Amino acid sequence: MRIWCCFCFGEEEEYNNKGYKKSMRDPILGNNGEESPDETPAFDWRAVFDGVDVGGAGASRPRADNVGVRRNEEIDFDINWLLSDVEARNGNYSGERMLNVNLNLGLSEEASSSSTVQKEDPDRDSCSKRPKVNSFSLDWDNHLLQETSYLCPMNEGGGDMSLSNFLDATDDKGKDIGISKMEDLDVRMDLTDDLLHMVFSFLDHIDLCRAASVCRQWRAASSHEDFWRYLNFENKQISSDQFEDMCRRYPNATAVNLYGTLNIHPLAMKAVSSLRNLEALTLGRGQLGETFFQALTDCHMLKSLTVNDATLGNGIQEIPIYHDRLRLLQLVKCRVLRVSVRCPQLETLSLKRSSMPHAVLNCPLLHDLDIASCHKLSDAAIRSAATACPLLESLDMSNCSCVSDETLREIAQTCASLRVLDASYCPNISLESVRLVMLTVLKLHSCEGITSASMAAIAHSYMLEVLELDNCSLLTSVSLDLPRLQNIRLVHCRKFIDLNLHSGMLSSITVSNCPLLQRINITSSALKKLVLQKQESLTTITLQCLNLLEVDLTECESLTNSICEVFSDGGGCPVLKSLILDNCESLTAVAFCSTSLVSLSLAGCRALISLQLRCSYLEQVSLDGCDHLEIASFSPVGLRSLNLGICPKMSVLNIEAPQMASLELKGCGVLSEASINCPLLTSFDASFCSQLKDDCLSATTSSCPLIESLILMSCPSVGCDGLLSLHSLPNLTYLDLSYTFLVNLQPVYESCLRLKVLKLQACKYLTDTSLEPLYKDNALPALCELDLSYGTLCQSAIEELLACCTHLTHVSLNGCVNMHDLNWGFTGDQRSRIPSVGIAPHGSSLVEQHFPNEQPKRLLENLNCVGCPNIKKVVIPMAQGFLLSSLNLSLSANLKEVDIACYNLCFLNLSNCCSLESLQLECPRLSSLFLQSCNIDEEAVEAAISRCTMLETLDVRFCPKICPPSMGRLRAACPSLKRIFSSLVPS
Repeated sequence: MRIWCCFCFGEEEEYNNKGYKKSMRDPILGNNGEESPDETPAFDWRAVFDGVDVGGAGASRPRADNVGVRRNEEIDFDINWLLSDVEARNGNYSGERMLNVNLNLGLSEEASSSSTVQKEDPDRDSCSKRPKVNSFSLDWDNHLLQETSYLCPMNEGGGDMSLSNFLDATDDKGKDIGISKMEDLDVRMDLTDDLLHMVFSFLDHIDLCRAASVCRQWRAASSHEDFWRYLNFENKQISSDQFEDMCRRYPNATAVNLYGTLNIHPLAMKAVSSLRNLEALTLGRGQLGETFFQALTDCHMLKSLTVNDATLGNGIQEIPIYHDRLRLLQLVKCRVLRVSVRCPQLETLSLKRSSMPHAVLNCPLLHDLDIASCHKLSDAAIRSAATACPLLESLDMSNCSCVSDETLREIAQTCASLRVLDASYCPNISLESVRLVMLTVLKLHSCEGITSASMAAIAHSYMLEVLELDNCSLLTSVSLDLPRLQNIRLVHCRKFIDLNLHSGMLSSITVSNCPLLQRINITSSALKKLVLQKQESLTTITLQCLNLLEVDLTECESLTNSICEVFSDGGGCPVLKSLILDNCESLTAVAFCSTSLVSLSLAGCRALISLQLRCSYLEQVSLDGCDHLEIASFSPVGLRSLNLGICPKMSVLNIEAPQMASLELKGCGVLSEASINCPLLTSFDASFCSQLKDDCLSATTSSCPLIESLILMSCPSVGCDGLLSLHSLPNLTYLDLSYTFLVNLQPVYESCLRLKVLKLQACKYLTDTSLEPLYKDNALPALCELDLSYGTLCQSAIEELLACCTHLTHVSLNGCVNMHDLNWGFTGDQRSRIPSVGIAPHGSSLVEQHFPNEQPKRLLENLNCVGCPNIKKVVIPMAQGFLLSSLNLSLSANLKEVDIACYNLCFLNLSNCCSLESLQLECPRLSSLFLQSCNIDEEAVEAAISRCTMLETLDVRFCPKICPPSMGRLRAACPSLKRIFSSLVPS
């Protein structure tokens, strides 16, 4: 809810004939509503902040020096963007108590639309932080609601009266009373000065300017000097007069940023001369005269001076910088001939990317010196500058190509406290006879003079923690024993061969693109992850890393089988959990014995022949692409599932996995010897294991008694003895014996009493009497799904199975050449005596309505007869197929007549039955009917679907006797149709 309220002040105000206030002192600008004849007109300094409109948020009018709040203008201001900032920063204000308050302060004739000031969030550095007052109770929202409801009473209609309506109200005589009542009110919102100070402490200058245009209280609060300690005019167009006025109004400012302003010299001169408390000054993108640096001595409080991208003096003279309190000096990318710095308190000096050829330093307390990319500085100048700072701790001389070892030696002798040295891209240094004992960080990127001999000098830096040697093209070996070394980088070292590191604190190693690297020897108690990818020449690894958890050696093509000793128990990595050896194509025999290894990846190791894993906690293993693996032993392992179907040459397998639940050997066509001891195994797929024999199957069923699903498809070596062993599997419910040479199913009937699914696809050696126990002796009483696709059973055997084995719910007879007519027990005369199917009366089932004394004779729900070439007629009465829900007769080319009356049938597929002529359907629940490529005519289809009251999808594509104009007739015959698919285009 948006609450409209206004601020009313007790003091009287006068307005001229245009509605402007005649007199109001501006607490920020210091000017009155009208210009004084003896005063210089005050400028609108807020105009320099990104074109902020000081007349009000969202107001569009030209700026003027007189920026008092105008009576005929409305200012719509949303306080939530202020309070939300407070909430986000110190968490003292609850989001549930936020109010969406619209402070309408104007008295316009026409109410303007509400426009919420969008708060910007620029990056602020430490110098832009303003002091914050202590947090106090913000329990003022109830009082705010009371006062706003008092100022803005509700109208009789129940809606809230907006301020504009309130001001336009008239009395009984038609006199305008809105303004007078508002002027008489001496009540304002209880926003205390402390609250405003706290809220405003989070705003930048732009938002302070916007807040100043709300009311006089906010104007006074936003002008507090606490918020204007840091005057940031970066890239702003401010004139000298404007800046002078700012300095006069805020003489206690401590930081000024004039980078990118026009004429930085006069502005800088004004800053150092007017702001006696100035501590930080930032300048740049212009020219600074010599007088500015002379005037610095008068700015006694200055501690930080930053000059970026500027010309100092006229560019051909010496610039002296003398100051007794300066702590930080940055002359970045400056153009000058010579710099002389004499600052006894200076701690940080940066001359980065500046063009001076000479620099004289007299800074006895200097700790940090940055002369990176000072290409014109000579070796002697660098030596003189650095050695003049005996307390130097950090030196960046990168890209100073003329630096020599002699300079480094003198620096090492003079600056005994030097800890950080960046000498990257200095081709002339080799560290010969250089001793930097206290060094902790050393960066030597692209130093062509660094060789293996340089390691002798680095070895003396026993405090070294970080070493970077990227692109050192002549470096061949690194051998270091540094007790505090934590991080080392070796990237793109083209001739690097040998790495030998001993450091108890080493925690990060980056070695990449070193094509000749052959040997690695690492000793560390802090290293947890080691990544050495694509080291094609790496052959030897020696590790003593007590806390190493992860190793990645992907595409290390030269690694030999000896690598297994490194990562096995006793090899130096006692807690290793993850090992990646992907695409290590030289590995032929891998053997790991580890009590810690959890994950192992050997993907792409195409030369691997033998694998032996004794890893009791191993949970994941990847063997993708190991297509030459012949012998595998997993004993013992902690695997829960294993897929070895991608190893077609495997001949010997040994598995001992106490937790394994799923094992897939699909495709191990030459597997002849297998020992599988998995007591919790529930799923076993041995498809296409053509050499798997009865003894192996018997041993497996004996050691894995919990198997529920067993797939032996295309296992021709399995015979009666193997099937009799299935009695050891009391939970077996799924058995697939497809594509086998079985002649007798008696072992299955005797051993698999709880079997629910039996698949016998393409078992062409089964006799016609093989299935008699199913429907004569009630064998396999729990069986509900039977697949006899592509078999050779005769028609009578199929008919007896369908007629007598009534507990089957899913039957597949796809491709059975002996399958002829499917007639389930009645003629056409009998069909006429069956009552039509309708909706059963309330309280009685359809079974009772049609067959009051009988229950459905079959439980069959799904019947598939796809591609049966000799089937010609299908007749299914209601009594025989009452529960049938899906029937697929597609690709039965000789099928001519279909007569089906099934109450529960939902899906019927007759596609590609090109001989179909007669179609009679009485299927009230049929929802999908497919007749693709059938020669049946329109009238037959129309008559068939007329009794299918729930049909939604009809597919008659490629039916030559059904043309698109007949789609309307089909929809009329079956109003429930939603989708008709037809591919023919009308002629």
